[in-house]
Amino acid sequence: MSFRIESDTLGEMRVPADALYGAQTARAVDNFPISVLRFQRAFIWALGLVKHAAAEANMALSLLDKRIGEAISKASLEVMEGKHDKHFVVDVFQTGSGTSTNMNANEVIANRALEILGLSRGDKKTIHPNDHVNMGQSTNDVIPTVMNVAAAYQIVKKLLPALELLETELSKKAEEFKDVVKSGRTHFQDAVPVTFGQEFSGYATMIRKSRRRILNALESLLELPIGGTATGTGLNAHPEFARLVVEKINELTGLRFRIADNRFEAMGTRDCCLEASAALRSLAVSLLKICNDLRILSSGPNTGINEIELPAVQPGSSIMPGKVNPVIVESTMLVAAQVIGYDCAIMESCRIGELELNMGFPLIAYDLLESIEILSNACTNLAVKCIRGITVNVERARQLAEKSPALVTVVAPRIGYDKAARVAKKMLAENKTIKQALIEEAGLSPAEVDEILDLLKIARGGIIR
Repeated sequence: MSFRIESDTLGEMRVPADALYGAQTARAVDNFPISVLRFQRAFIWALGLVKHAAAEANMALSLLDKRIGEAISKASLEVMEGKHDKHFVVDVFQTGSGTSTNMNANEVIANRALEILGLSRGDKKTIHPNDHVNMGQSTNDVIPTVMNVAAAYQIVKKLLPALELLETELSKKAEEFKDVVKSGRTHFQDAVPVTFGQEFSGYATMIRKSRRRILNALESLLELPIGGTATGTGLNAHPEFARLVVEKINELTGLRFRIADNRFEAMGTRDCCLEASAALRSLAVSLLKICNDLRILSSGPNTGINEIELPAVQPGSSIMPGKVNPVIVESTMLVAAQVIGYDCAIMESCRIGELELNMGFPLIAYDLLESIEILSNACTNLAVKCIRGITVNVERARQLAEKSPALVTVVAPRIGYDKAARVAKKMLAENKTIKQALIEEAGLSPAEVDEILDLLKIARGGIIR
């Protein structure tokens, strides 16, 4: 590999000859050889967007020479488009403010802007990463602004549509199965009947409420601390800088970001990200509940409940021929588990904010964006490859419902709790149907029993007196 020599305030550094970044990024690569994790495309896109908006604002305020500003603006747009992703090389596990990543962007944009002007990389006298690209900014307000923009945009453009799709598919199944009766189960024991429609309506509502929680959290993410610079005071930033930056971001995203009500809060904490992560964690827990139910209800086919069938999408065993496993729901459950873990890491990272600055920016940003990404993909996959193709084994479900000792609950108001309990015990001890047990133990006629044991009516809350 060939190198060129660049320098920063600590001295000279060897930089790969073909790298757009400079000395500070090269130093960070040496300092943080921790993992293979690099910031996602969504984060780099938002970073380019903020730098583009900053350049446009500084030109509008006559603080940045137009020739230089336009080159910076164009280079920043290229970063947004992903043309220079390979030059964003700093590990996620770095300085807690994210300074190395901010400088990575500043150096890439400065050197690319120089190329656009037909000049050589590293010509800091013409375009300086700090003086020009970072004008009116600090890492301390840029990185939390970037993470909010990236997270909010991904939520709106990817996660919310995925949740709407999943809710729609669950609601369709609720309607399709509205008259299909099954045994209810509580504590994994037989309970009074419900319909599959009722069960799936509960799932659809869980997703709908998750979407509402995420929308509520989104409001906090729309507050941007840009303009706060180093400690929230706005030192070295023009009073109109933040307003112009936010207006440009809104123009390019179509969202309604706003300047933070209090930049000291927005930079000293990441409570907005913690709130968003909590909403994502709640969604993950809901997905675990839904997927667990689907696995249980489809268990078998001969030794389990086997009331529903999930779409067969791949062979399930390398040794047992013909076995088919619920792989889509299991994949979703692994995503949910990972998101819960990310939420814990985000919480701990939010706890290490001290005084005027949170020290968990990079990890919070990475984990929050990863949660949004994998939840979006998992919900879409679950909706399309699983929920949409679920069928019910109607006769199997009815047979199990009719065998449930809990059916005696329906006659308890007529014959009393104690006598109803004796009927249930008789069913189990003598392997009798509920109809036989009611006739023998409760003294009801066959016609009365037939009228009482209307499973669909029971599932819909019918009361027998």
